[in-house]
Amino acid sequence: MDKDHALEEMMGKLGDFGRYQCFQFILHILAALTAGMHMLSLVTVAAVPDHRCALEGIDSINYTEPWNSTLVQNAIPINEHGKLESCYVYGVNKTLKECQSWVYDTKYYTSSRGIEWDFVCSRRWMGATGQTAYMFGVVVGSVVLGRLCDKLGRKTIFVLSGVLQLAFGITVAFTTEYYTFIVVRFLYGIFGSGSYIAGFVLTMELVGPTRRTICGVTFQIMFAIGIMLLAAWGYLLDNRFYLQILYALHAVILLPHWLIMDESPRWLWAQGRARESVAIIEKALKVNKSNETVDTPSLVSQCKVTCAKYTDEHSAGTIDLFKTPNMLMKTLIISGCWFANAVVYYGLSLNTGKLNGNPYFIMFLMGVVELPSYVIIMYYLDRVGHRALISAMLLLGGISCIVVVALPHGSTSATGVVMVGKLFISGSYSIIYKYSAELFPTVVRSSGVGLGSMCASVSGALTPLISLLDTLNPKIPTVIFGFLALLSGFSTFFLPETIGRNLPQSIEDGEKFGVGDTCFTNCSGKTMSTSSLDLPETMVPLDAEKKQ
Repeated sequence: MDKDHALEEMMGKLGDFGRYQCFQFILHILAALTAGMHMLSLVTVAAVPDHRCALEGIDSINYTEPWNSTLVQNAIPINEHGKLESCYVYGVNKTLKECQSWVYDTKYYTSSRGIEWDFVCSRRWMGATGQTAYMFGVVVGSVVLGRLCDKLGRKTIFVLSGVLQLAFGITVAFTTEYYTFIVVRFLYGIFGSGSYIAGFVLTMELVGPTRRTICGVTFQIMFAIGIMLLAAWGYLLDNRFYLQILYALHAVILLPHWLIMDESPRWLWAQGRARESVAIIEKALKVNKSNETVDTPSLVSQCKVTCAKYTDEHSAGTIDLFKTPNMLMKTLIISGCWFANAVVYYGLSLNTGKLNGNPYFIMFLMGVVELPSYVIIMYYLDRVGHRALISAMLLLGGISCIVVVALPHGSTSATGVVMVGKLFISGSYSIIYKYSAELFPTVVRSSGVGLGSMCASVSGALTPLISLLDTLNPKIPTVIFGFLALLSGFSTFFLPETIGRNLPQSIEDGEKFGVGDTCFTNCSGKTMSTSSLDLPETMVPLDAEKKQ
């Protein structure tokens, strides 16, 4: 595939990151803040505080017997952690029977879906299903909205998702019936990350190559800030109805984008709308105070030729990722990395309520600990390489999960190690999108990244269900998280390094790219593979699929 000199020359006039790109980038990253808040909103809105069986004739709507009273101690057994059993009460002759109703510790929560609908004991699946419904919505959104981004435009989907996440975010607060709640949560999930998907692609298609890493990591930073804001609002507002409304209202900051945010010039070019694309570049040059000019008539004529070329390029698809041995291996390994990153990331984030301490403070820390990992990534990524950094962080994150299993349940040390694990997994997660995009050839790059993103969304949907396995043994979910991270971290040793290398364009180039380049033959990440073809890379408009 020949390099598209006209488009690249036009985009090159902007520079990598001028005033115009900076302003547009700030608009784009606001979507990451709202995405983080929407995705983990159930952690506070549907929180399940410490609870015990309600004692007949003693506890009532207006009165709860103190948990340390003799009556309670004699009526409820003590579990292996030295706490009151939450699901059983003594019956006749000290036999155990299941609770029919519960009372909750109101130290941190007095209002939540978990309290209203009793997401406890044999009903725990109800809370897990609420989060799973949202994450399956993200799966559908990553596919449907990704395709619509390519058809209707990034800006259109960005704003449309903002409107609908506002609408469904408010609707879910008013829902009073459980199964309706699940349906609305699913719809909420479809659009909750839609603006994030479009915003990320807009940024990658606008900024120059030297700024894509730092801009991509900044999206992750804003997602973490969204988690921190989620915890802060939860601490200040102890009412699940108004709290959900407040979370939803944050989507309002995305609506003015219809007036002040521009469409991707690359997407407009690919659609044959050259005049609109050039007009945006001319506007950007003025904002950047550049003396560069563009030749509109010449660019319009060359655009017609380019559009025909894009049509041929896009004939390749996801199935081509599995047709040849080297491509197949890279696809399976990187998809496994997406799966493992997401399941550990959300597994640690969604289980903050099980850690010892103030749940709001712990959730806030869960966001804070991500920030150092992003600083590490921005500093070391171009020095160390993708492969070494992502494998090291996955392995260290997995080891952290295994160490937690050996520590006392609910101890401060366990909480600290979980934070360390979250730091490493966040760092790994922030690398994987860019690494995935560079592993696959241009003609199937969108398909490859989209497949990985879907694997992450599916694993995120399964995470709440995996967490339910703690009813068999509290250590099982953490062991699963640790095992997946370790397996994935080890498997990345077999992937090639991409830093400092020209990327493959065709399917044939992709099959040859990185042959013989593994951590066992070249762990330094220095260029060594003579099988990799040094072909120039063209940044064709990306298919809009990304995390969450």
